[in-house]
Amino acid sequence: MSAFHAWFVTGTDTEIGKTTTTCVLMHAARARGFSTLGMKPVAAGAQIIDGKLINEDAVRLLAASSFDPGPALLNPYCLRTPIAPHIAAEEENVRLEAAPIRQAFTALRARCDALFVEGAGGFLSPLGEGFDAASLALDLALPIILVVGMKPGCINHARLSAEAITARGLCFDGWVANCVQPDMPYLEKNIETLRRRIDVPLLGVLPYAPGAAPDTQAHLVTLPMHSLCQEVQP
Repeated sequence: MSAFHAWFVTGTDTEIGKTTTTCVLMHAARARGFSTLGMKPVAAGAQIIDGKLINEDAVRLLAASSFDPGPALLNPYCLRTPIAPHIAAEEENVRLEAAPIRQAFTALRARCDALFVEGAGGFLSPLGEGFDAASLALDLALPIILVVGMKPGCINHARLSAEAITARGLCFDGWVANCVQPDMPYLEKNIETLRRRIDVPLLGVLPYAPGAAPDTQAHLVTLPMHSLCQEVQP
């Protein structure tokens, strides 16, 4: 097996195409010949299918993966209510903790070349008492890929997210501009503004294309294969 690579994919907000972008990145890894898996540590919003809670984002990550590692590893915490994870967990009497996620991550990393861990919501979204998406990324010691949903307000959201990432000493490997609106005014100027003000590479621009298969967009992104943070501890 080749050298192991892993990233934590976070976003500037919820509903900005984090899962879509993660799947595109996964197909880019697969195109390089890597055995690739996606992981959704915490998902809020699921339906009961054949007696099991199934989250749509986790299903999409599974479809983009090289093989099926099993739901317990791919999605350790699956909550039924489609609200903020810490609220859903409280409503369902579930305590979200880092240890089970870390155990699942360790099991997955032993089985693939590239692993993409998709966070829940934005970078500072709470997961529990003293536990949020940022602390999870720190616990897993993963470099960050930031998905920027290109819409009004994205410059401020992206810059704040970038500052929060670097302030925690995490490696920030790059960002992806994901077009979530069909006709955002001055799209190119917004992207250029972010390129000048976020001091990490732009890894790609994904066009507004609802329903597009992620493998057809894999050529639009570049994987940051030379991160200083790729030596992930088990």
